[in-house]
Amino acid sequence: MATWRAVILAAGRSSRMRSRLPKALHPLCGAPLLSHVVKATHGAGIIRPLVVAPQQSAPFQEFLAETDCVVQQTPRGTGDAVLAARPVLDGASGYVLVLNGDLPLLTSETLRSLMERHQASSAALTLLTAEEAPQSELGRIVRDAAGRITEIVEAHEASPQEQGIREVNGGVYAFRSEGLWPHLEALQPSSSGEVYLTDVVALAVQADEHVDAVSVEDPTELLGVNNRVHLAQAEAVLRQRLRSHWMLAGVTLVDPRSTFIDADVEIGQDTVVYPNTHLYGTTRVGRGCSLGPNTIIANSVIGEECRIVASMLEGATLEEGVNVGPYSHLRPGSHAEQDVRVGNYVEVKESRLGRGTRVGHFSYIGDATVGQGVNVGAGTVTCNFDGQAKHRTIIEDGALIGSDTMLVAPVRVGQRAVTGAGAVVTRDVDPETLVTGVPARQRSKRQRPERQSATLATEE
Repeated sequence: MATWRAVILAAGRSSRMRSRLPKALHPLCGAPLLSHVVKATHGAGIIRPLVVAPQQSAPFQEFLAETDCVVQQTPRGTGDAVLAARPVLDGASGYVLVLNGDLPLLTSETLRSLMERHQASSAALTLLTAEEAPQSELGRIVRDAAGRITEIVEAHEASPQEQGIREVNGGVYAFRSEGLWPHLEALQPSSSGEVYLTDVVALAVQADEHVDAVSVEDPTELLGVNNRVHLAQAEAVLRQRLRSHWMLAGVTLVDPRSTFIDADVEIGQDTVVYPNTHLYGTTRVGRGCSLGPNTIIANSVIGEECRIVASMLEGATLEEGVNVGPYSHLRPGSHAEQDVRVGNYVEVKESRLGRGTRVGHFSYIGDATVGQGVNVGAGTVTCNFDGQAKHRTIIEDGALIGSDTMLVAPVRVGQRAVTGAGAVVTRDVDPETLVTGVPARQRSKRQRPERQSATLATEE
């Protein structure tokens, strides 16, 4: 079996992006540009690609777990960038795949096609090209009368006649490793002072080596992101791919154009996504859910048969059969167990809501542990912050929290206890106890039949 290594060129200075963030780390559909390229190489069977990063490489640390990394000390062009990888790759037999780190639309299938073609041929170099340019900045493929590739001309150095050539270079190259380094050493700086990797083509032709090419079926795969206009164009293409993927996988998008799904999101079959819904980050959605309209879900886990309407979830977890909204906000650390109901204008933060609990209206639940079958009345607030530290509220199973109750943490409300409307609870409440007033005082033990009280504890 042939050995392949990949070199991803990501040392661009982001000058045309007008940004302090390296170009390869700008986000596209929820993940850095570079992450999409790394994922494509993984899918093509190259487990650990080598990333060529700029001198200020600290922002690239998050990729070190899945890639190797070398630094191009001085940005002198793509040829010099590949040469920076020599200390890691020199001496290894097999093949080297070189690709630009600003090609987030490349697919694993296209890379595999290029690698298979190169491996099956006697070519020293195989290029990925397109018959139609997705953007004007791409270099032109020059062929002789017999159709053999003779050189690549950079777009800004091309003559008017060369500008009219339809076949363009995609910035993806397959080499035989033993022939790569001598050609790189022979490269000379261009008129701009940069050392172009594309000049290797002319050197290979002069050495009477065969240069081959594979043309992509979809030219948008070669859309390079050099500025924010290109970034928006690539985002539009990738989002449409993602929408098509999930619809073909059994997800209903009522209005695909107003639905936004990030690259790392997963959605279960028979889920329906309504207009103006955004699924971001690493969100996981189970089967048979109803999401939206007007809903934002980021980095959350949604169980099966959940319903979320006109609400925002960030870092939240919902078990099966949970209903949220409209107009509620579940912040990071929120966990709703099975059959929980979070109604309208409710905010939940760093809290766990037990099975069957209801928080119906206009409430704030922060830093709290709420048991099963609890009914939280409208206007309830857990007063969790004393100006210096956050404190927890514990509400045990079956409690009934009256409307406008203030729970001043740290505080515990016992099992099946009741707080009266407007109560300000500053002390722990014993189980089966009714408290009312400001501050709340015990009025009586709660005396209700088991069946009746269970019903009261779960009513809206």
